[in-house]
Amino acid sequence: MTAVSSSPIDEYLAGFSGRQRESLEKLRRTLREELPDAEEGMSYGLPCFKVGGRAIAGFGGYKNHNSYFPHSGSVLERVSSIPEWCSLSKGTLRFPLDRDLSRTLVQRLIRAKFADLKERG
Repeated sequence: MTAVSSSPIDEYLAGFSGRQRESLEKLRRTLREELPDAEEGMSYGLPCFKVGGRAIAGFGGYKNHNSYFPHSGSVLERVSSIPEWCSLSKGTLRFPLDRDLSRTLVQRLIRAKFADLKERG
């Protein structure tokens, strides 16, 4: 009997537990559904979704928060209605370990990333 191999993202998520892991897994499922043609992989040691070889979205878990990475320093400023329980830096959206990013927010983040890519050519 052969063992089922796990992906690098599965291995990454195995390092988390409880509510934090649930939140990260939900974000991964949402990204899979919103980016059905994306390639899942790792970038800079973190889960990443790529379309046409371009990083569109990534995420990670940390001791005190989870993060969403749009792989651009200009995407987050394009997105409105980011919940007050999130904190932002130029290329990172941080959110509490026990909170989930809504599908609507993830959709807006992805649209902003594609708009950013289109503007850059």
